[in-house]
Amino acid sequence: MSELQIGGLILLVTLVVLFSGLPIAWGLSLIAAGFLIVFDGPASLANIPLVMMDELASFALLTIPLFILLGAAIGSTHAGRDIYESLHRWLDRVPGGLVIANILACGLFSAISGSSPATAAAIGKAGVPEMIDRGVPVRLATGSVCAGGTLGILIPPSITMILYGISTETSIGRLFLAGVIPGIMLVLMFAAYAWAVSLISSRSLRSAMAERIEARRYSLAEKFEGLGRVSPFIMIVIMIAYAMYGGIATPSEVAAISAALAMALVVVIYKARTRESQWRIFRETVRESTMILLIIAAAAAFSYMMSLLYVTQSAAQWLVDLNLNRWVLMLAINLFLIVAGMFLPPVAIILMVMPILTPVLEANNFDLIWFAVILTINMEIGLITPPVGLNLYVLKGVVPKVSIKDILIGSMPFVLLMLMSMVIISIFPQIALWLPNQMMGAS
Repeated sequence: MSELQIGGLILLVTLVVLFSGLPIAWGLSLIAAGFLIVFDGPASLANIPLVMMDELASFALLTIPLFILLGAAIGSTHAGRDIYESLHRWLDRVPGGLVIANILACGLFSAISGSSPATAAAIGKAGVPEMIDRGVPVRLATGSVCAGGTLGILIPPSITMILYGISTETSIGRLFLAGVIPGIMLVLMFAAYAWAVSLISSRSLRSAMAERIEARRYSLAEKFEGLGRVSPFIMIVIMIAYAMYGGIATPSEVAAISAALAMALVVVIYKARTRESQWRIFRETVRESTMILLIIAAAAAFSYMMSLLYVTQSAAQWLVDLNLNRWVLMLAINLFLIVAGMFLPPVAIILMVMPILTPVLEANNFDLIWFAVILTINMEIGLITPPVGLNLYVLKGVVPKVSIKDILIGSMPFVLLMLMSMVIISIFPQIALWLPNQMMGAS
């Protein structure tokens, strides 16, 4: 068989194995071992443990469990509710202010936790019932939080960006900076949509809810009181940005300091002082970290198999030899990623696909930092589209009275906004590249 035929067979077997429900790490490991035995002999298996251990020995991976600890500590408390409540008090007179408050809370919580499911769960549990109770259409209420939750993998600190940096050997600091302005842009686009929908909603709905809305006006003192509760979280975000982008500390050091501050915050403010409450935080951290690190190790073995059988190189060369217009190629790549994102988590896609795409992108003069933003927004779409759509099911879990159909339909306008943002960033790449170039110099 030719290398491309072997690659096609690997793709088919991989899809079958992963869709079977087998854990991703085990599935990739079995596929790698099986194809090496069949096409290169059992002796080639001797290098797999070395490949996996070398991959896990990367110092950059230290940031993953530390940022997960940060997110687990914040996510275990009522921090999401407090962030949402504080923002809501300042936006209570704005059309759609309640929805906008939830979207802004998602953006802020994302900048602390770095996790999309955690953001959707924390903000959704507090915000969605309140929005529905105050007359916000169910689909707008659930769709805004479901989509807002996806910002966790774009706004730094982002586990997805860390894995992308390791896979492509690009600067994690630059990747974090590249996600800032696109993340803010998406927050503003989501907020503008919520404002516009609320503004053109029927007069009868606004009239019916007027008395309840008027009864919940907040005084200036109450607004500042709410701001006081959320200020520690804002300080953590500022500290992360200043330490990392000011050249004071490496991403690993920033992750360690941030995790320590988050633990102190939940102990002092949220009274998480019992062994049981702290055990939940560390158990969640170990569970998620182990899962991600096992997938990374398995993906390294999978990439080693693909490279040893010359599949990666052949696939990359085949794509280059097609002589497609570079933007037609980019469209094809994104269509593939959107479909893949509907079935596989971002971690698996990045670790499996980027070894093939990196040389293709470089051969077509695409900036890898810019592409990281495009890829991440693409993966965000996968988090709110079936059949996997993790955020859909997370939100369904915290708001069980709302049907999955309403959550899905409510998310679709935000999917269109994400696609629009990808087009805008493709036309104006400096949206992603300006900040890292300004802060860290031109690459």
